[in-house]
This record gives sequence, structure tokens and C-alpha cells, in this order.
Amino acid sequence: MTTPRREDFRFINPLRVRWSEVDQQKVVFNAHYLTYFDIAITDYWRALAIPYEVSMPALGGEPFVRKATVEFHASARLDDQLEVGLKCARIGTSSMGFVGGIFRDEQLLISSELIYVFADPHAQVPVPVPQRLREIMLGFEAGEPVTRAEAGAWTDLAADLLLLRAQAGVVVPAADADDATAVHVLLRNRLGLPVACARLLPPAAGVAQIDRLGVLRVLRGSHYGRALLIALLQAAKGRGDTLVQVQATRSNRGFFERHGFAPAGEPFESEGVVYTRLSHAL
Repeated sequence: MTTPRREDFRFINPLRVRWSEVDQQKVVFNAHYLTYFDIAITDYWRALAIPYEVSMPALGGEPFVRKATVEFHASARLDDQLEVGLKCARIGTSSMGFVGGIFRDEQLLISSELIYVFADPHAQVPVPVPQRLREIMLGFEAGEPVTRAEAGAWTDLAADLLLLRAQAGVVVPAADADDATAVHVLLRNRLGLPVACARLLPPAAGVAQIDRLGVLRVLRGSHYGRALLIALLQAAKGRGDTLVQVQATRSNRGFFERHGFAPAGEPFESEGVVYTRLSHAL
């Protein structure tokens, strides 16, 4: 097995070693390293903007692990923060080969090779890796974006927006009078499935207000909110707005502030939820 380097990987997932994963010497049990790689595989699909349960049946199969080899270089210990690197090194007719590395800071602790076979989940027989999935994975490894933003009118995007709002847990998913005049932004993955959405209202001349923002629950925490926000700011600037506002909750205020929004008023309460108005100059 070739020893991997940190720079070999694009996808890193941080983990913290817990008490349940160590022995009396506070060293991680060997079997847990495969669990760490399994978590990384799960997050790999998230990094591709592929909601697994919805997408795989539509692709005609699922990846099943066929072989896993692990090489031990050093031990992880209690409370270590680990980074799990993973990359797809090869895609065959029906197989996918991954290489992985578990790092503590710059030190490689564990390396691994994982072979998955794409197979019919019912017949349990290999089937060819779909060309669409092959292109997405190869593109991701080459640094290509896994989503694209689409801005448009309600009449063009209504069906996808209503479905996504419900799936993403938007507080008020139903259509209202503002939908007809808003600019809507939809984020799609490379399978064409909508994964995030929002709308821009025009509360005043030159001012845009972000509303009805939602990201699929299974893809949250994977930077798609950031990609959506960038698309919203571009759409606002494109229609001539000079200021973007949002009414942020306690849970998402930090997200907006990390992306250049600043408080523009005192917190207020509405229907039991505390909001803070934030603004971002364009």
C-alpha cells in the first residue's frame, strides 16, 4: 500500500476520539479505524451533494464494500482530534477504489484502501457504475463544483421550490403573494436535484431581503448554505441592489455574520422566535 500524504486528499473530516472508542491505555481499539473510514465514505457522498437515500435508487444501484485493508503506523488516543482524508483513486466498470488516511496534525496514523462494488441492492449482483455518477466523482476529484445555482421566477421554479421547502424544513413552505414578485435562487446538484433554495424580496428600492432559505437536512454542514448565499448576493447585485438584509435566528446568525453580515437593529421576537436584522452592503 502506498503511504498517503495530507496533500493527496481534498476531503477531510474532523473527528474527536471518545471514551467509548479507547481501551484501558486510552488507545483507540483497532476496529474503530474502519468505522472512521466508513463515516468518511458517508460524508464523501455529502461532499458530492448527493443525498444518498434519494439518489442511489435513481442511479440503479448502491455501492457495497468488497474489500478493506488497513495499515497501522501509530495509535490515536483519547481526545485526539483526527482528520480523515479520503479520495477516489480509481473507477472501474463496476468498482470504485478509495484510498484514505487518518492524521493527527501532520502525522499519518492509519492508511487504508477500500474497494466498493456498485450493485443492484435486490439481486446483489454488480452493475456498471452509471456514467452520471462516474462524471460527478471524477469532476469532484478534479476540483470541479458539485452544484450549480439557478435564479429565476416563481412560474419557472415553483414545483421544485415547494417540494424542497418542505424537505428542508422551511418554517412556511407554502406559496404566498411575495413569491410572484421575488427572485428565487435554487441550488442543484449535478444530477439536477434541488438541494438548497431561498428567495430575494424587494422591501425597498435597492434593498434585497433573503427569505425562505433552506438546505436539505441530510446535506447541512457541507457548505451548500455558503454556496447558496454567494448566489443570492450575486443575484441581488445583478438586479441593482446595494444592500442585502436578513432576519436571522439565534441558530443561523453566526452563519451570516461569518459571511460579512452585520447587526442592523436590536433583536425582536415574533411568534416565540427571536430574530436579529442583519445587513450586507454590496
